[in-house]
Amino acid sequence: MTVSVTPHLNLRGDARRALEFYRTVFGGELTIASYADMGNTDPATADHVAYGQVVAESGFRIMAYDTYPHLPWDRGRDPFFVSVRGTDPAELQSYWDTLVVGAEVNQPLGPAQWAPLYGQLTDRFAITWVLDIAVAYPAA
Repeated sequence: MTVSVTPHLNLRGDARRALEFYRTVFGGELTIASYADMGNTDPATADHVAYGQVVAESGFRIMAYDTYPHLPWDRGRDPFFVSVRGTDPAELQSYWDTLVVGAEVNQPLGPAQWAPLYGQLTDRFAITWVLDIAVAYPAA
């Protein structure tokens, strides 16, 4: 299995612009899936980014999304997640089983609409971790 650790930015309506900007800085391929792409029909958030990333040949990688309007958001609160993406569910499960000790589970590890395996927790050091199986989305 391969594992990559990627900064995951949490924004409110600016994820697309941020990712486009970072692509101009670092180059690479931009991938964006909107909430509408994920089946959300709410016009207020349909065009917001549910999943986005820039991946450059240099090794630069960053992810971003637009937080849902019903979730609390503040520029200085939870500005990023540590994203651990993998290909082997058993290995991700073992990471989860260790990280979850003393953690607050934000979303239990399991199937999600956007990934075959996804979970989010805030560990005992107040770091929010996202673990998931990578899914290929078309380039933007």
